[in-house]
Amino acid sequence: MIKRLFDIAIAGPSLLLLSPLLLAIAAWIKLDSPGPVFFRQERVGRGGVLFRIHKFRTMCSDAPAIGPQITVGDDPRITRAGRFLRRAKLDELPQLIDVLAGTMSLVGPRPEVPRYVALYPPGLRDKVLSVRPGITDRASIEFRDENALLAAAADPEREYTEVVLPAKLRYAADYVDHASLGHDLRLIALTIKTLLLGR
Repeated sequence: MIKRLFDIAIAGPSLLLLSPLLLAIAAWIKLDSPGPVFFRQERVGRGGVLFRIHKFRTMCSDAPAIGPQITVGDDPRITRAGRFLRRAKLDELPQLIDVLAGTMSLVGPRPEVPRYVALYPPGLRDKVLSVRPGITDRASIEFRDENALLAAAADPEREYTEVVLPAKLRYAADYVDHASLGHDLRLIALTIKTLLLGR
């Protein structure tokens, strides 16, 4: 209950305060390339319930039909505006809507698409999906340059499923084991520090 109240208390005012920035980004996206402002994708939430996550669109509108679900390196599907939004992590801001809706939290394991959740070991699956997924977590910080990491791999899909995904699950399980408001505050502070310093 405390975590949920904290999420609402931060997400609501943040959306209001950031509304000029959000509108400016939306206008930039529309001017930069044809297509919707938002990218919505089905993800697996708490208890295995499916929901549609909100992000600012950073790829061409037909990206899902012409390429893989993972983004690798200098993906040609990424728009000019999208490159900056991804680098600054501004494309994640609309997820504050999902936090208010109750499908996400400010902090928690990043939600995956059903295809990759199907690869979770059964024990870990139940554990990781026992909490609301979050906008940020330790894995988001440690794998901030995930695109570049996958680009350097001979087989990006295999690298993701055999190396990156298991590491993310370890971080997610650790989060569940140590979940607390204080822990969330530390991860939020670390996320902000990483974004500002770029490392």
